[in-house]
Amino acid sequence: MKDTFKVLFYARKNYVNKDGEVAIMVRVSVDGQRTQFSSRLTVNLDNWDAKANLATGKSMRTQEINDELRDIKSALTFHYREIKRHESFVTVYKVRDAFLGVGVKMKMLLEVFEKYNEDLEQRIGKGISKSVVNKYKLTKNRLQEFIKHQYNTKDVAIKEINYSFIYNFESYLRIEYNCGTNTVAKFLQQFKRVTTLAKNNGWLQADPFSTYKISLEKVDRGYLTMAELSKIMQKKFSIKRLEQVKDIFVFSCFTGLAYVDVKNLEENDIQTSFDGKLWIIKNRKKTNVQSNVLLLDIPKKILDKYKGMQLGKQLLPTLTNQRMNSYLKEIADLCGIEKNLTFHLARHTFATTVTLTKGVPIETVSRMLGHTNIRTTQIYARITNSKIGNDMEQLSKKLEGIDDLLVL
Repeated sequence: MKDTFKVLFYARKNYVNKDGEVAIMVRVSVDGQRTQFSSRLTVNLDNWDAKANLATGKSMRTQEINDELRDIKSALTFHYREIKRHESFVTVYKVRDAFLGVGVKMKMLLEVFEKYNEDLEQRIGKGISKSVVNKYKLTKNRLQEFIKHQYNTKDVAIKEINYSFIYNFESYLRIEYNCGTNTVAKFLQQFKRVTTLAKNNGWLQADPFSTYKISLEKVDRGYLTMAELSKIMQKKFSIKRLEQVKDIFVFSCFTGLAYVDVKNLEENDIQTSFDGKLWIIKNRKKTNVQSNVLLLDIPKKILDKYKGMQLGKQLLPTLTNQRMNSYLKEIADLCGIEKNLTFHLARHTFATTVTLTKGVPIETVSRMLGHTNIRTTQIYARITNSKIGNDMEQLSKKLEGIDDLLVL
């Protein structure tokens, strides 16, 4: 007697998720015996053709869903034929279990991600910072929340990660957490590193991100103009905490050091270099890449001001980053500066106003900032109106007298 084997897909109409979509279920039948399970795909009911067992429409997502469904049907058919060829009889449960990997220890997404994070944690201080590890931990937590929200389960097999899973995760980040394009991109980039690891280890047959475009928007990083920086420098504060925050902020504006590197600045980071001058020679906490910055007169005066007032080895009396940023808001108001003043704005100001617009080569700025890649520095390499004016003024001087050659 010939076996009857069928695969069909149907929409689970009794449960609609927060995105207004329903799960697409897989029903497998062999000789009248049937079972069903989730395809891990979702679709809007308006875009589902119950007769064709496919999504409808001309969108890219519709095409991706239908491609995934065809792949599922092909895989189930393959398992059915393999079981029929090698075993005495076929049951619907054997086909289902072979497809789902039941009986085989499957690699689960969150388990793999957790192990990846543990490995990263072991490398803190060896090219990896704690803040980077914390970002990967947050991505893993967001995935955990998404899996519970979307599939009502604790984890999913890593082999089930596909284009649709990534698309739904991105939608979840945008809707539930109101994440912007670049924030979403960071989450997806970290997620992709884990799926790449899985593929390289043979736990995934194909890269689920191969056709998924991670988009980034160009961001105009804020900075202070020299006029705005001068306002802060010239402002005298009677409140001690504001005066200290101002001094440390200005120190960063003329050294380019990030908050954590200013906080951890110690006496042995100030060294006399080849030219007989004092330099800040220090490995950045974030990247462990060395940054070399000449100690200019302004930051030197600030260090001298707080000499002998250090707590432990710290050269400057820094507060927490959160409190520093809070006090910088007060400083901005008192100085009449409308920009969102944060401590990291000092690093941008050093890169843009203090160095690049003054003609310092980008390669030199990159080394001073301790960047691992000059492309990171190029983010700061904006062309300001003042630089255009200065450059054209210099050009005008060089062209003096040439206009006498023109015969009209």
